[in-house]
Amino acid sequence: MRITVFRRLMAEEFGQVRAATLASDHVLSGLGGRTVDQALDDGVPAKEIWRAVCAEFDIPVERR
Repeated sequence: MRITVFRRLMAEEFGQVRAATLASDHVLSGLGGRTVDQALDDGVPAKEIWRAVCAEFDIPVERR
């Protein structure tokens, strides 16, 4: 998954502003205690990050 696709999915799920805030501020245990932005900076694949976000926020399977 490309980062642009990941960012689009985040914006569609949470809205543009909330997605940006979640990416920069919300620490996810599924990412080893990192934020989305930190995980991306560390080279974690966007698809893996999306899965962690989906698990954290109970996103329905049809939108994963």
